[in-house]
Amino acid sequence: MVFSPSQPLPAILVVSPAWVGDMIMAQSLFKVLKQKQPGIHIDVLATRWSEGLFRRMPEVRHHIVHSLEPGQFAWKARQQLGYQLRQFHYQQAIVLPNSWKSALIPFWARIPQRTGYLGEMRYGLLNDARPLNKLVLQQTVAQFAALGLSLTDPKWGQWVPYPQLSPGQVDYALQRLQLNQPGQPLLALCPGAEYGSAKRWPLEYYAIVAKRKIAQGWQVWIMGSSQERSIGARIQALSGDKCINLCGQTSLAEAIDLLSLVQAVVTNDSGLMHIAAALNKPLVAIYGSSSPGKTPPLSLKAQISYLGLPCSPCFQRHCPKKHWQCLRDIKPEQVLYKLKNLNENKPVKF
Repeated sequence: MVFSPSQPLPAILVVSPAWVGDMIMAQSLFKVLKQKQPGIHIDVLATRWSEGLFRRMPEVRHHIVHSLEPGQFAWKARQQLGYQLRQFHYQQAIVLPNSWKSALIPFWARIPQRTGYLGEMRYGLLNDARPLNKLVLQQTVAQFAALGLSLTDPKWGQWVPYPQLSPGQVDYALQRLQLNQPGQPLLALCPGAEYGSAKRWPLEYYAIVAKRKIAQGWQVWIMGSSQERSIGARIQALSGDKCINLCGQTSLAEAIDLLSLVQAVVTNDSGLMHIAAALNKPLVAIYGSSSPGKTPPLSLKAQISYLGLPCSPCFQRHCPKKHWQCLRDIKPEQVLYKLKNLNENKPVKF
């Protein structure tokens, strides 16, 4: 625990989802809560590595760390954390993950109102358990935001404010990575997607985009996690070693701050896509196995490349048909065209 139980109330505890993109979309819920109850304090229960992200959300008061791995039951650890949280007297908990075990900590914390979707039959653990109608709440962000409203609220299912991150100082990250303040237009490529290859646009296509923009006087950064270091290295090699590969070299917080410097982003449907959108950066988001109708980039400056083939969205980690046509048939020229129009503030039809 990093704060005192003497902190002023009322307060709400939000149990965070595990994926970066979902964490970004959770900010829409925070905004709804602040609009409805301006004096409310919002604390987030999340992993340690996500702290830098939530610190860039002005709606969040405290980040409460847990060490639970995704899928880990850890009955005793959850029980102990719930007991510790009793002293903070939260008036409500909102549980964003749909798993049964994610509702245990608020139950053991004796939080009087425990809100979430019914999920894995969480009767008893949640006393404000709501059915999820995906025909009404099609987008994940709308599902999150609706939990901040009562079912009788006239704005329920309609009011979804966009996430908006507040980046920190970037000088230290630039100095540590031996980067200069960009003196030319800067393009960020985000070629990874932790979910699987069915969400990853071909690396050779990213390299074509990089070479074209470099020829036009742009600088190109490749951004991603440590698991995507080899992906970044491959694009770097294919583009003639003229890109800067930052994959695995930044924390999540540093990635946010560095993305605040760029003029444009080309990205798969990933956590970094949602970060770029929340920074209001012009971006082209490329969709394969996932659906822009469910998890779109939440920005008016975003354009989507999505073919909508009969086999998509399949929501599979790897292409079940082994052809990756939904991604391979989105050609670099199409993305470059949208990127050009974005930077010229022209509308793009797709």
